[in-house]
Amino acid sequence: MSNFHRLQKHLSKQGIQVGYNNRIYRLQSEHSQATVLLPESFKLEQKAVQQLLNFAAVQVPGHTSHVCKACATPDFHTGSIAPVGSIVATTPDLVIPAAIGTDINCGMRLMTTGLTLDHVIDKQKLLEHMLSMVLLHDQRDVPIPGHSFSVLFDDSPAAWLESLKPAGIWQQVDFQRLQHELHAALCLPSLHADNRYAPQAFSDTRELIRPASLGTTGSGNHFVELQVVDKVLDRHAAYAAGLKAGQVVIMIHSGSRDVGFYVGQRWMDRAKAAWPASVKHPQSGLYGLSGLLADEYMLAMGVAARYAWANRVVLAELIRQVWSQVFAQDNTQLVVDIPHNIVIREHGMNIHRKGATPAHENKLALIPGSMGDYSYVVSGLGNEEWLWSCSHGAGRTVRRQQMRAQKPASIHDDHLPWHCVTLNESRKLEEAPQAYKPVGPVIEAQEQAGMIQAVARLRPWMTFKA
Repeated sequence: MSNFHRLQKHLSKQGIQVGYNNRIYRLQSEHSQATVLLPESFKLEQKAVQQLLNFAAVQVPGHTSHVCKACATPDFHTGSIAPVGSIVATTPDLVIPAAIGTDINCGMRLMTTGLTLDHVIDKQKLLEHMLSMVLLHDQRDVPIPGHSFSVLFDDSPAAWLESLKPAGIWQQVDFQRLQHELHAALCLPSLHADNRYAPQAFSDTRELIRPASLGTTGSGNHFVELQVVDKVLDRHAAYAAGLKAGQVVIMIHSGSRDVGFYVGQRWMDRAKAAWPASVKHPQSGLYGLSGLLADEYMLAMGVAARYAWANRVVLAELIRQVWSQVFAQDNTQLVVDIPHNIVIREHGMNIHRKGATPAHENKLALIPGSMGDYSYVVSGLGNEEWLWSCSHGAGRTVRRQQMRAQKPASIHDDHLPWHCVTLNESRKLEEAPQAYKPVGPVIEAQEQAGMIQAVARLRPWMTFKA
């Protein structure tokens, strides 16, 4: 019996019907249905299937709000509550806080440098040392006026930039460039916020504060990676993005850090507390919020989402200042900043993306592989069937606990050369290329499904992980 038929039989016993045709799995249970795009060589995880169907079945007792559609991209795998790589559209009066969790607006940021690897290779050791100081050893000075976070949350990202004072890192920042780069931060204009939902510490009235998490990547799969444009796949789109073969680029992967944890945990607890006492609680742990509570959650989520954007801005400026010191120039330009863990109101629905990326028509997206595999810049095709989305990476296949049992000598086999700079040696095991799916089939499957068009392929050079 084939693996698929064994899986089909096993899931059938749980009341789940599975069909398969041309890389698409169609899942159906008594209360929900979903589709999953998965290359033939990838395994469909049973637990992830159940999580996705639970995600698709969320309702709030006594309310007409409901899930409209659920699907998943090729990086689909089991998560803590909701599966990674899943996209669920609900009516605009329903949100599911636990589906997004605490890593709100975790996202990617890509910058060009204007220099090729041949231009920078001679200063690799100096560059590595100086980046390590700011990214791993916390040698950064990021003073923020005490009132400016209320400006960020109640007004706008543009107003926040205007509120910053020329002290610390901000003394050398090109604010005109930052204002111009706001247009490349996709989805940012649709993320509304309210300072009432921010942590109390961000109401500080002192002249300057220095938030501990601002300008940090965080742990796990977050990173800063220097990459090289290995191959241009769409000449016109690459030219418009400023991408040229051989050029060094900088990719940042980080989120909302402690602010996201505060907001996410608070609203997961609130959704659970709002559940009617007379109704049995869902075993999945996924609780919906409807009506006014859903609107409040969107504003609270916006607080964490705007902070995540600001965090990536600071990371980028720290890197730019190092770049300027090492190479006596800073011609870096933002290509795109895009989220992959967020709820966005679009097309008359709330689109929940858990480890999935917006792939709107003619808009860029980033799909990183592991630190020993290629990453891709892609252009979205606005595919409604897949809820205007694409994968946010290749997807894990091996849990971190299992990877820590590996021998260090075995983790560099059969992948592109990679160099990880970290203070935590276990990170090299947890995040080794063997822990992830190969990114090539992930890209190919989504191109064939009409979700994306690959623009450029990037190969890793140096990866920094906290």
